Order: sequence, then C-alpha cells, then structure tokens
Amino acid sequence: MTGASGNMGREALSQTLELKEVEFVKVLLTNKKKNDALAEKLRKRYGDRIGIIRGSVADREVCAELVKDADYVIHMAAVIPPASDANPADSEECNKLGAVALIDAVKACVPQPSYIHISTVALYGNRNEKHLFARVGDPLLVSPFDCYAMHKLYGERYCLDAELERFVVLRQTAMLYPEMMENNIKDGLMFHTALNAPLEWDTSRDSGYLIKRILERDAKGEIDDFWQKIYNIGAGIRGRETGYDTFNDGFAMIGGSTESFFKPNQFATRNFHGVWFADADELQKLFGYQRDGVHEYWREIAENHKLFSLGKYVPKGVIKKFLFEKLLNHSNSPIRWIKDGDVARVTATFGSLEKAKSLPEDWKDCKLIAKGDFGDYESMKDEKKAKEQGKLVFLGYNEDKIPLEWTMQDVRAAALFRGGEVLSESYEGAYKKLKWRCHDGHEFEAAPYTVLKGGHWCPECCQPTPWDFDRLSKNNPFFAQIWYDSHDKNEDNIYDFDETGKAVIRKNEK
Repeated sequence: MTGASGNMGREALSQTLELKEVEFVKVLLTNKKKNDALAEKLRKRYGDRIGIIRGSVADREVCAELVKDADYVIHMAAVIPPASDANPADSEECNKLGAVALIDAVKACVPQPSYIHISTVALYGNRNEKHLFARVGDPLLVSPFDCYAMHKLYGERYCLDAELERFVVLRQTAMLYPEMMENNIKDGLMFHTALNAPLEWDTSRDSGYLIKRILERDAKGEIDDFWQKIYNIGAGIRGRETGYDTFNDGFAMIGGSTESFFKPNQFATRNFHGVWFADADELQKLFGYQRDGVHEYWREIAENHKLFSLGKYVPKGVIKKFLFEKLLNHSNSPIRWIKDGDVARVTATFGSLEKAKSLPEDWKDCKLIAKGDFGDYESMKDEKKAKEQGKLVFLGYNEDKIPLEWTMQDVRAAALFRGGEVLSESYEGAYKKLKWRCHDGHEFEAAPYTVLKGGHWCPECCQPTPWDFDRLSKNNPFFAQIWYDSHDKNEDNIYDFDETGKAVIRKNEK
C-alpha cells in the first residue's frame, strides 16, 4: 500500500488487516519526520503482519522493494489541495511520477500483482446545474491551474496505457474524514467551492471498507469480471449535496451557517471539481460498501470534536471577523486574487474581473440548487430521473453495447464526436490499442476502452498544461457539451504557468 498515512489509506490498512486472508501488508511511508511516530505505532499495533518501507513513491528502487512478492498493490498516495496548490512540485512527484514509477515496478514483477489505482473525481472538472451527473466515460476536463487533477490525469492515463495483466481504476469522490473541519479552516481553498457545485460525499471509512471488500471477494474468486475497468467511488443519493449545503452542515457544528458567515460573492462560480455519479451503484452492487450517510457522518464528527460546539457560544460576528475574514485574505482565496489583480486566476474562476465584481452580495439575489431555484432539489439528486430525462451527456457511441460488443463502427463514431478519427484499419477488441488522430493532427495510440469508457482523448493537446479547452471545444462536441455549461463560446483563453510557476493567461492566436 501507498498512502497508508492518508485518510483513505489509514482506513484501508486497518480494515484490510481484519481479514484472515491477509497475511502481511507492506506500506510505504515518506521520510517526513511525522511518519517516524506513525511507523512505530503501526509496528506496535500489527507486529509481524506489517512491513514498513521509507522513501518516495517516485523512487524506482523504493517501488521495486515495495511490490516485490506482493499479491496486490494498492496505490492510494496523493498530494491533494491545498498542498498541491502550494507545492506543485510535490504534486508532480507523488501524483504523476510516483504513479509512473509504481506502475513500472508492478509491470516488471513476475508474476504481476493485481494493481488497484485510486484516481479522482477531479478529472471531470467543473460541473453545475446543467449537468449534475457524470459516469465513467464522461469528458475529462481538468480545471485550469488544478495541479492535483492535472497530475492525477497523467497517472491514470499511464495506468490504462501500461497494459497491466490485472488492474482496476477507482475514481474517488469528495471524501469526509474526521479532521476535515479543522483542515479546511486553514486555507482559502474553501472558497474555490462553487455554491452550486454538485458534491457526492463518501467517507474515508466506507472507502477503506471498499478496499477490504475487494480483497475479500477476490480471495474467494467471486469478482473476475471486476478487473480491467474504471469505476466511480460514490455514496449514492445519501451522499449528494451542493457546495452551499455542505458548508451549512459543517458550520452547524459551531452554531453557524453558510449565510451567517459569508456572502455569495466570496465563492468561485466555476473552475472547481465535483459531480454526482450516475453509476455510483456499480461498485455498490459488487461490494455493498455504502454504509455512511453524509448527515449522519457530520453529526458523528461533531460528537467527536466537542471543542467545535463551543463556537455556538461565540458571537457570529467574532468568528466571522477573526477566522473567516482572515481566510478570505489568504493567498489561495479568490477574493485575494481579485484584490491582487491576478487576471489569470480570476478569469478562470469567474469568467472575468467584471463578472466577479458583479456577483450579488445579498443571499436573496443568489440562485441556489439547494433552495429549489432550479427545480425540486431532492428529485434532482435521483440518478434514475436524470437518466430518464436525458440529463447525461452523450458519449459519442451506442452506450447500450457493452465493451465486448463494440465494433469499429462504434470506435469511429466516438472519434468523430471528439473531432478526430481512427487511423487503424482493423479492430481487435476493447483493450487492443488502435492508432488515432485528434483534430489538431496529433497521432497517438490508445485502447478503445481508454477513450470510450475512460473519457480520455489526445494525450498531447488534452493533457494540461496548457489548458486550451476554449479552443478545443470549438472542434470537439464531446468536450463542448460540458465546457460550455460554465464558459462562454466567445471565450478564447489559454491558461498556463510561466517558467516561475505563476498562473498566466493569453489569448489564443490559432
């Protein structure tokens, strides 16, 4: 296991070691000082059932040692926001280079272990009320300047292209975990969350339980059809909220609410990542891992953090002034970007400086999904109704067919809908690589499953940086149906980082 010190990883490790089928687990911990105590704690708790390797997941020798003689390799390590925003190099080392090194180590093993790759909902990019639901196969439109998603996109694509003997990709959704509240009041990251962003919350506990159930069922030979696929980890309808009511749940612990602490114009209106999963039931049918409801889990967090309840006795104005106004001025806050004249980030987040400054300051002037301004809120959370009403995007081919039934006709249709074409003349199955050409003329190889079911496309022009989706969407209907939900068709921007790592924006000259 990588990532055993993280929220999902801690749960996966402890729950996996409950299985009698699991004899021994090797975990990789970085050389950070804080992991010294964790390593000692794990040794005391699990004794000779655990092995601890120290080092970077991007170190190939370390990865080779980790995966040696393993039956399974579970890659959960990640540098997530806001750490990935503050330290893009750390994000690249773990989320991109680490994935590459680990996958190469797995591929070099004889026999190869089964490989479980934890990806992320962030690959789907920004969603709003126009397309609340996604499923595996939807466009992957990583939001500009999201280093975490950018590097995770590369890692997932590398996994799919590696032709491993036995792998699965699990795209993790938004995660609730015990320390979530205190971790999210230290940075301006919370204001990246659009109020109407659809968020499907899973818990770290249920995510760990999913890993346990995978190992448990696979040991019994019950899930052979599970492998070589991509799935979304979701909680279903019990975990679906928007940014607005997520804040309400969290701040209720200190006696507040979204509206008592903030103004609507302090939050991003786009360039976030979050979506509800129309296919959240696929993993549930296999493993029955969805046990926690979002409201129940928030109550549990409140019960276990009694200190937060003291906030109920502090005047709201005091909390607002000394906590949240400080966060609004944080370097990672959109309000700070406006003050600093950060045109690139302001444009990505609001559309323009003018649009940012014209947002309503009064809640009565703000249209919210959670308040029923776009229809019955509870009804909107039902994926069955979304499917019946045609509210899912078109993937460019006949989705009634399973991958085993695909033909060259399906593959060509998908390529055309993405503005490109298939160059290969013969079709040998969903996992046999074909040669493709995108609208820009880049030629690349990919398995049909990677494109049709994975949502990936050209690894050159669709792999940030730079973020060129304004231009690409003009010739790629597959992208356009999502990108134009939150971007104007007359926008023609390229988002990028300069040589110093500063966010920049330029007009497209093509």
